[in-house]
Amino acid sequence: MKIIKRVVDVRKETKTLRKDGRTVGLVPTMGYFHDGHLSLMRKAKEECGKVVVSIFVNPTQFGPGEDLKKYPRNFRRDCKLAEREGADYIFSPSAEEMYKPGYGTFVEVETLSKIMCGRTRLGHFRGVCTVVLKLFNIVNPHRAYFGEKDYQQLVIIKKMVEDLNLNLEIKSCPIIREKDGLALSSRNKYLSGEERKNAVILYKCLETAQEMISSGERNLEKVKSCVLERLSKNRFVKKVDYFDFRNTATLEEVKKIKKAPDEILAATAAWVGNTRLVDNKIIKI
Repeated sequence: MKIIKRVVDVRKETKTLRKDGRTVGLVPTMGYFHDGHLSLMRKAKEECGKVVVSIFVNPTQFGPGEDLKKYPRNFRRDCKLAEREGADYIFSPSAEEMYKPGYGTFVEVETLSKIMCGRTRLGHFRGVCTVVLKLFNIVNPHRAYFGEKDYQQLVIIKKMVEDLNLNLEIKSCPIIREKDGLALSSRNKYLSGEERKNAVILYKCLETAQEMISSGERNLEKVKSCVLERLSKNRFVKKVDYFDFRNTATLEEVKKIKKAPDEILAATAAWVGNTRLVDNKIIKI
């Protein structure tokens, strides 16, 4: 496995791979790998001849007061795990390599970036889209792999690819969870022991929504009220940014099931202690 730091070098490698007829898969990450990241690498390895894993904690997607400086990092461990999963390249540029002095160009999917997480994390998805587009242009992959835990991000990236006529395929991979249901996240490291035990309430509330809808409840505002009441009773949940029902393709808000769609998205973001966690579940109707 090669570790590459410079844009010019990774471009040279992937240009040669494409010339040789190899399919290139990209797994964009911010590092500090858990089984969710590794599942993306496994999928990429199954489907692609060569796999590039990027590790870059992107400063443009962190807002003022967010956790850029303390975001967990362990580059040596990440490299060992990626190599074990069969990654062929680690692309790990510096912030200066990605954003040269005077950098001033950004990309944003406007409407989708202002709902859900975008309501409280202003500018977050502009930073995500910008760095992801840069990685696509630098690595030039045939396929790129993203997890469904960050479902809004996934939909936004698909929309960016469609709108800008990018020539690659976006592959989505399912959420990987702990045994009790908590979605794996690098930020779970921030949770204390008691917070970790109680963080599973996000998943349990998604399960409650599933049960109510499966039992015939069609008024999603009623389901939402039940869920929010349950969250409010847990003393470790300090704040709920949202609990929404959304169209799985467009993220349009759904308040009542009038005609029976095949599925809807239940999605939430909440603060457990000082840690903001997101989770979602696709609910079959």
